[in-house]
Amino acid sequence: MTIDPVISLAFAVWSSPGAWALLLGSGVSRSAGIPTGWEITQDLIRKVALLEGDDATPDPLSWYRENYDDEPTYSGLLERLARSQVERCQLLRGYFEPTPEERAQSLKVPMAAHHAIARLVLTGYIRVIITTNFDRLLERALEEVGITPTVIHTPETALGALPLTHIRCTIIKPNGDYLDTRIKNTPEELASYDEHMNRVIDQVFDEYGLIVCGWSATWDSALKQALERCPTHRFTTYWTYRQEPEAVASDLIQLRRAVLIGVRDADAFFQELEHKVRALEQVPKPHPLSAKVAAAVTKRHLSGEGSVIQLHEMVLRETERVYETLCGVTLDVAEPYSDEALLRRIESYEALSLPLVNTYLVGCYWGTAHEMSIWTKCLERLGNVPTHRRGTTVWLSLMRYPALLILYAGGIASVASQKYGTFQGLVLGTKLVDRVNRSEQPVVLALTRTNVLRSNVARTLPGLADHYTPLSERLQEFLREPSRQIIPDDHRYERCFDRFEYMLALVYADLREKQGLHLPVDALGCFVWRPEISRELALEQEEAGREWPPLGAGLFDGSDERLRELRVLVDTAARLTGWR
Repeated sequence: MTIDPVISLAFAVWSSPGAWALLLGSGVSRSAGIPTGWEITQDLIRKVALLEGDDATPDPLSWYRENYDDEPTYSGLLERLARSQVERCQLLRGYFEPTPEERAQSLKVPMAAHHAIARLVLTGYIRVIITTNFDRLLERALEEVGITPTVIHTPETALGALPLTHIRCTIIKPNGDYLDTRIKNTPEELASYDEHMNRVIDQVFDEYGLIVCGWSATWDSALKQALERCPTHRFTTYWTYRQEPEAVASDLIQLRRAVLIGVRDADAFFQELEHKVRALEQVPKPHPLSAKVAAAVTKRHLSGEGSVIQLHEMVLRETERVYETLCGVTLDVAEPYSDEALLRRIESYEALSLPLVNTYLVGCYWGTAHEMSIWTKCLERLGNVPTHRRGTTVWLSLMRYPALLILYAGGIASVASQKYGTFQGLVLGTKLVDRVNRSEQPVVLALTRTNVLRSNVARTLPGLADHYTPLSERLQEFLREPSRQIIPDDHRYERCFDRFEYMLALVYADLREKQGLHLPVDALGCFVWRPEISRELALEQEEAGREWPPLGAGLFDGSDERLRELRVLVDTAARLTGWR
């Protein structure tokens, strides 16, 4: 099985930012409804014929030759129809600038490919773009992200431009720009470039890797010659195609030893490339606070070698690192949903959160009430990550996954050490803001698994297709390894995990019933498969009565009678599911 060439390209772009150039043709602007220069020429001829009371629709070029005894050219036709440069520019605007109606239909405006390219430029991956297109859609997309590119479209601008390495983004338009009537359009005009333009293009083809998209190579003879005379192949050439390349393109592909990439269209290709490059940014990198170091430093502070202040500062710094990553642009919340993207984000957030997971496991297992404010404050910070913005709903909800991970880590550690005061502080003492109602809710109500990732979506994760508690099982599997430092035995870990989720369901049911709400089935976790945890807790409660530690910590109003009622409620819901 071969690796998808888009994956290879993503690795190449990610590992060598700024070393790649784009060669773009009309296919990149096709979805925007932008005509080519040749299409404009033919349309102008049809309009001339119409005004003369004739119809040039079947063959505009032949009609023009017969009636004007001249070869139709873009520049020649413009000179005849509009005498001054201002008049020519005004005539062309209609072909490249959208009317209100066209804008409403998203025509002649930057499309997904232009926006994806602009983001790759913004993040420094792409710095040079050669395009045969006359439009300014790329310039507009770049301006939207705050970048004003240097545009080389005439011999004069090629001669006066700064070296490419000194410019954040250079757009080279060897065929011209629609606001300049010196556009190259006919075969004769496209046969050669000025020496200054050639020099810039030769430098790009010699020094940069090349990504070709939407360019047929059929008409642009001078550009084809530039590729042919390039003596080096420092980087790979990647050549996208929708249909089998024609003879001219095939010869260039063979000459450049290019890697072929079949694509649906330019929009889909550049979106996919950008998403893959940005995903690679999330590959775990060495960090000063690695997971094992985080655990060791936490133990040192708790043993008295450090201080609560130092522990607080350490956890706060790591929390801010996670928070800033969640709020950053690395994983675009506007990315369309896919199962592949879901797994990528889940794994990225798990890697990102691992140092904090280790800190919470050790801290909530060995810590005391003196450190409780550290755990609640940092959980509140990550649980209140801003999710009320425009984007894909699944990605916005998933931004709270790191908060759910540390809630589970701290909760499992607290029940394993029977520190139910810590458990109570985590699930009830931690408050998250409901931005809709502008009120605060305990984390047990605001940070449920289904609020983070709905079960039907979680079932698309590998190995969970037919599971009724998919995210719960993902959490149990992920937290197993970091939990070994406090719970070495696998069976005991499973029991602690079930105990935490069962206790969480009891507290959740208590608050929901007080609000007059039912207990949703999705609130139940993996324990529904292992009913012995319910019997174990029932036996403990009957033996200890009001002295049972969870009641002593203030849970369930300290009432063993209330706890019995809630156990019946949770166990009944578990049985009604038919899962056990």
